[in-house]
Amino acid sequence: MGRGKIEIKRIENSTNRQVTYSKRKNGILKKAKEITILCDAHVSLVIFSSTGKMNEYCSSPLIKQLDRYQKASGNKLWDAKHEYLSAEVDRVKKENDNMQIELRHLKGEDLTPLNPRELIPIESALDDGIVGVKAKIKEHYRALKKRTRMLEEDNKRLLTRLQQMEIHGRVEMDTMENTGYNNNDNHHQVPFGFQVQPMQPNLTTVTTTTTTTTNNNNK
Repeated sequence: MGRGKIEIKRIENSTNRQVTYSKRKNGILKKAKEITILCDAHVSLVIFSSTGKMNEYCSSPLIKQLDRYQKASGNKLWDAKHEYLSAEVDRVKKENDNMQIELRHLKGEDLTPLNPRELIPIESALDDGIVGVKAKIKEHYRALKKRTRMLEEDNKRLLTRLQQMEIHGRVEMDTMENTGYNNNDNHHQVPFGFQVQPMQPNLTTVTTTTTTTTNNNNK
């Protein structure tokens, strides 16, 4: 019994639609790979799902196939500005590849296929690099020595200042000790303004009272 014909229309059930998409997407990608291998064909396949997820298969770089399509069909896919940008991207990529090759050569890698004429510029570049590195090292060394001298001078100034502060502190301590000793001696002396004067009336009264008290006690 043969399979029934499937009506080609949008599948309303989202789950069934996603399952069908996954199966048929894998099938068409498989067919694209098979026709590329079996028939030596150039195939480009780009699929966007309903959620925006992209799947692709290109037997050769897509940009080249698009160029071929543009020339073969006569349809202009991009304007002069985009063509300029595409050419600029290709130029930058090529320049980057050349720089990567030069960097490997400077690191001593991939030198086997080079002939002596190609090795001479590499040797010159390495010599120039060594000279530049040595000059930079000397510059850093001079700056370090200058910095060291400045720190030593600052250290000397700080030590001198510290010694001066210590001497000044000892002088102040000695002065305070001497001043404190004189103050202690003067503390026991009665200030002149508070000394009892012989001519004061109170002194006579106190003396008379004392004498009278003494005589009464003797009696």
